[in-house]
Amino acid sequence: QVQFVESGGGLVQAGGSLRLSCAASGITFSSNGMAWYRQTPGKQRELVALITRRDSTSYVDSVKGRFTISRDNAKNTVYLQMDSLKAEDTAVYYCNTFPTPTDYWGQGTQVTVSS
Repeated sequence: QVQFVESGGGLVQAGGSLRLSCAASGITFSSNGMAWYRQTPGKQRELVALITRRDSTSYVDSVKGRFTISRDNAKNTVYLQMDSLKAEDTAVYYCNTFPTPTDYWGQGTQVTVSS
């Protein structure tokens, strides 16, 4: 069964940093592009960053230069290093495959940035 377990969120002051992790199971991890998504109440889930199976990366404009996505195929884990955090980064963060997310979403990890 496909499963994603996100961790690493928390409460941080504006300008601070967090590193999110997502452990995946039930998929052939190394064969999949992976992405981080985020969602705030009342809004649609937003793609934040992606990494292809060949380690090419791309970011939504609002996080370029501040967030870095990476992956460890040996650990079936994708990471999101978030620096210079802003209040508008507050959201629940999820990982899933890219370009087509699976139907299985984890519980996510809450990131709250205080201004």
